[in-house]
Amino acid sequence: MPIIAGASPPGHDSPAALARGFLTGGVVGASPAALVVGAVTGKPPLFVAGLVLPALCGLLFFLAGRPRRIREAAAVPRTALAVVESLQAVRGEASDIPVRFELSVAPDDGPSYRVEITQDFNLVDLPDYRPRGVVVVQYPPDRPWRVRIVKRPTPQWEERAAAARLDSAPATVTVTAPPEGGAFCLVAPLGLLLGAAAVVLPFRADLVGQDVTAKPPSAARPSVTSTSSASSTSTTVVSSVSGTVALGPGRSFLDKGELGRALGSLTRGGDTRRALTVVVRERLLSIVFSPSGTRTPGFDPRTLPRSRFSALVEDATATLGVRSPRTWQITADRLTGSLVIRVAVSGAEGTASLEADGQGRVVRRAPAR
Repeated sequence: MPIIAGASPPGHDSPAALARGFLTGGVVGASPAALVVGAVTGKPPLFVAGLVLPALCGLLFFLAGRPRRIREAAAVPRTALAVVESLQAVRGEASDIPVRFELSVAPDDGPSYRVEITQDFNLVDLPDYRPRGVVVVQYPPDRPWRVRIVKRPTPQWEERAAAARLDSAPATVTVTAPPEGGAFCLVAPLGLLLGAAAVVLPFRADLVGQDVTAKPPSAARPSVTSTSSASSTSTTVVSSVSGTVALGPGRSFLDKGELGRALGSLTRGGDTRRALTVVVRERLLSIVFSPSGTRTPGFDPRTLPRSRFSALVEDATATLGVRSPRTWQITADRLTGSLVIRVAVSGAEGTASLEADGQGRVVRRAPAR
């Protein structure tokens, strides 16, 4: 059923979606906690569990979603005519560029509706699409907002498009994806807290009972520094296993020089400690360091392609179907093989992501679902 703008469609609050959100939050909370607690308490199995848990969760989601993907692949898409209300090319770096369309779709067996989509087109083919032009589109029967323009329609549909004269659908019948439900947004943070607590609480005695008398003060407890100016504040917390930098209001790690200064404060200038993961959000930077004296994989966080981060976030927010991004996150890790950089963007349309290599070159995209 189409989801009309201004209405109140059901969100993603089904039991399966809530369970998925709770489990995702639990893994996000438990995995870093297991890495840190395993390193601090000297328990290698716990440390390894922190590395393996996200992979197992991903495999579980893949297997659980396989029946749905098979069902969606078997569904015959509906074909219809649509009139182009407007189009705008989004910045791109290749011959295929993303183009944002506003269409009025006219199904043969239902009322017309409007939809906004983003689809890649070659620069050579772009002049074939113009406002008030009629195109052939396809969409899944149960998801009318996932419209795709058919670049090479059958001769029958091509003739229909050439002869058709379609009226514009009113803006009040715009079809959008169902928004995230309020309960879904609640269970994910709840799962995160419970996942972290499930790891930390059983080992609290080991954490509190660590012998710090033989260690220098700098290694025994985290060092906390705070810098402030007339308009902003930042707080840095560094320990032997992790480090965080929190920026004050009005600042972002996408601002020029902010990320470099923060990484310098966490790696203590000439420090050569390697990182397992680096997570960058709008105003929060987190690093989990490789335990000293172990042969765990890792990388020097100062070698990250910081100059590409802003472009990667802009690319993800502009080209992957998230029209109203709410949050973004950059995750860099080298658990196996080469360095991998992932950019995730979340909004009302869902979560989209792209993957880049150690030089910041995009190698994989996953549009919003």
